[in-house]
Amino acid sequence: MPEKRYKVIFMGTPDFAVPGLRALSCDARFEIISVVTQEDKPIGRKQELNAPAVKRAAQELSLNVLQPTRLKNITTELVNLAPDFIVVIAYGRILPEAILNIPKIACVNVHASLLPKYRGAACLQAPILNGDSETGITVMLMDKGLDTGDILRQAKIKLDGSENLEIIHDRLSKIGAEILGDTLIDFADKKIKPQKQDESFTSYVKIIDKKDGQINWDSDAQKIERQIRAFNPWPGTFSFLESKMLKIIKAQVIENADNKLEIGQIFTENKQLLVKCRQNALLILELQLEGKKVMDSPSFLAGHADISGKKLK
Repeated sequence: MPEKRYKVIFMGTPDFAVPGLRALSCDARFEIISVVTQEDKPIGRKQELNAPAVKRAAQELSLNVLQPTRLKNITTELVNLAPDFIVVIAYGRILPEAILNIPKIACVNVHASLLPKYRGAACLQAPILNGDSETGITVMLMDKGLDTGDILRQAKIKLDGSENLEIIHDRLSKIGAEILGDTLIDFADKKIKPQKQDESFTSYVKIIDKKDGQINWDSDAQKIERQIRAFNPWPGTFSFLESKMLKIIKAQVIENADNKLEIGQIFTENKQLLVKCRQNALLILELQLEGKKVMDSPSFLAGHADISGKKLK
């Protein structure tokens, strides 16, 4: 048993935060005294209430869970818990100064980018959209700004241009959990000197909306292919075939497409479906027509022999 167990309030909401919660809960150096997460939300056509992933995990671990509609409603309760750390992973709301000032040691955030690049919400998607060669995790001190606090530790991963959002999400979630405990201890033991962020390299990314998934075929095929990977599985990428939504799930860039074709026009080669883009074309590997199941190109074409020459919009 360690000489001291640090008391931690954990704040997080989605699946991304669960590995970090589990890592701290089974680390003898820490005691999670409460878990703060967002409220249960209605989902689906029946609008049934669905508990956040962090709440479900916390209940499995027999941890106390708080779900305030407003953080100010639990400020006094958190103060009385007297935590050494507040650890935040994808909580989804800005913390007021009154919360930031509660822990004895620090409020610490695990952010899914190599800060100061990609401050904001869509930090997982941004490296894929921009064709970056690397991304990573930043463990940082929190202040009043949006992802502006001093850096405690970073961990990088290489990108080879094949990753989609799901892969990046799972890899970074795991890495964040792996480095979190040691980072907290090293900071508490003054083995880490916090580093200021270089504001000259700052960039911000906005929240992704479902409408952002609509494909603009008047773009480079490579840009569209990155969009498809960045938005898989959510919000997904789509176009319209006549009046029906066509989801594009996986695609590959084909160079030097026939320039006589119109942008967005469908053509076929070797029983494969392709779409002409502003530059080059996309070979559609997996797709789903509204109301139908996911198919590969040959299977889709078997039931849509007349599709060649039609345009996607």
